[in-house]
Amino acid sequence: MAMKEITYAEAVKEAMSEEMRRDENVFFMGEDIGVYCGAFGVSKGMVQEFGEDRVIDTPISETAFMGCGIGAAITGMRPIVELMFSDFMAVCYDQIINQAAKMHFMFGGKVNVPMVIRTASGGGTGAAAQHSQSLEQMYCHVPGLKVVVPSTPYDAKGLLKSAIRDNNTVVFLEQKKLYRTKGMVPEEDYTIPLGVADVKREGKDVSIITYGRMVQFSLEVAEKLAKEGIEVEVLDLRTLSPLDKDAIIATAKKTKRVVVVHEAVEFGGFGGEVVSTIADSDAFYYLDAPIKRVGALYCPIPFNPNLEKNVFPTPERIEAAVRETLA
Repeated sequence: MAMKEITYAEAVKEAMSEEMRRDENVFFMGEDIGVYCGAFGVSKGMVQEFGEDRVIDTPISETAFMGCGIGAAITGMRPIVELMFSDFMAVCYDQIINQAAKMHFMFGGKVNVPMVIRTASGGGTGAAAQHSQSLEQMYCHVPGLKVVVPSTPYDAKGLLKSAIRDNNTVVFLEQKKLYRTKGMVPEEDYTIPLGVADVKREGKDVSIITYGRMVQFSLEVAEKLAKEGIEVEVLDLRTLSPLDKDAIIATAKKTKRVVVVHEAVEFGGFGGEVVSTIADSDAFYYLDAPIKRVGALYCPIPFNPNLEKNVFPTPERIEAAVRETLA
């Protein structure tokens, strides 16, 4: 299979463009996604190729254009709706939670809402409290939504293509600090099924279960500890809903020690669901140490770069949790 190296942002763009060429019902809408190319430059060149009828610059009203996306989806289109920042879900929460997520159920399966909500998540860019949150757990709590958080260009492209083809509403969270990272991607068409985790590194001593930007931090820790003879397994969940519980249980049984890491606030975060998955299974009886969680501090994200850095998990904090689990 021929491969090429591209950035995470380019992988997202390729997935959208290829699906728009493949299916005329796919279109893209959001704030400043046309000539401006989006807040992070992801859609560069798309309006020139597909025109303003399929790459639609919307007014600054998330409630309005999210509602338009839902309406288009239930009438046969496949919209990709971009929220400039995941924090802005608060503006259109009713549209996502009470409409998109519920319609298939409330209409007895006669209506589908095949819509992808793409949005930039997480911090690390100095964007302060209203533009730096990781709110994936809020989406995961709602039946009717699928939630995807890819960590590499390969995963971003393959998972986004699957999300666009899915008949359900999929929330696709792209962590901002990953946009400029590079990785190898097949030149030919491919998809990655939703709901399947991926072991990014094999190990036997302890498992780090994580997703998104924290995959890179976890791999960094694993590389460092390998020099001391400590073999860390890194499981990338990739999809939070549906959740690959079998993969979580398998890695917990294999290494008998688990550290759960995410960029979101630790209190009430998705890590709790991972821990309960292990605790409610026979994997619990394999554990040789208590499960550790590493997440962001329970506070708004500061603008000051030094304060911001200390709010989020760091490789040092992850390493400390791993060593404590091994003690």
